Amino acid sequence: MTGRPKSPDDLASAAERIVFVIDDDVAMRATLSSLFRSMGLRVELFGSAHEFAQIKMPDLASCLVLDIRLPGVSGLDFQAELAEADIRIPIIFMTGHGDIPMSVKAMKAGAVDFLTKPFRDQDILDAVSRALERDQKRRDSEKAVSELRILFDSLTSREREVMTLVAAGLMNKQIAAKLGITEITVKVHRGHMMRKMKARSLVDLIATADLLGIRRPKH
Repeated sequence: MTGRPKSPDDLASAAERIVFVIDDDVAMRATLSSLFRSMGLRVELFGSAHEFAQIKMPDLASCLVLDIRLPGVSGLDFQAELAEADIRIPIIFMTGHGDIPMSVKAMKAGAVDFLTKPFRDQDILDAVSRALERDQKRRDSEKAVSELRILFDSLTSREREVMTLVAAGLMNKQIAAKLGITEITVKVHRGHMMRKMKARSLVDLIATADLLGIRRPKH
């Protein structure tokens, strides 16, 4: 392995991410474990999809390095099972028997990469890096939406109505007419709503409404 030495900060950051390896080849598992650990990553090894299915997934950015030919459930079938269970862990497939139809099927089903054994160390490291980054971004996005949902849930029912209509582009006067309240009352609700949602502008509010999937009425 070449490259700049890993600093303590690099290793601390990497240790917060985990790579799961499923391969029935003991030697391959050991090789990949050593490779990933040399980068400071946490690694967990499994000989079958069934073994992996028994664990509780940690709340960390992670990816799955998955052999396509496994005892019992195949890698492709396990990919489908994970999708069915809404477990959205990025998958990197590896195989010594790969063919184009198999790789196309894996990629269409959302695999990050498909590597044919033997592959270069750098190729699998690059694939794992991309997969972990993808999972981290997904987690960050879901966390942001979850925090916004908590803020939205703190609104009164009237403030939610006002937020929906403001995000739809209605002016205070139009909102007042639609809700049967005064324009002054709309301004009060709007002020409270903007503060609770931590929205600094109308653009912020519209972006928040989109993230929360709030359906804005046509007018």
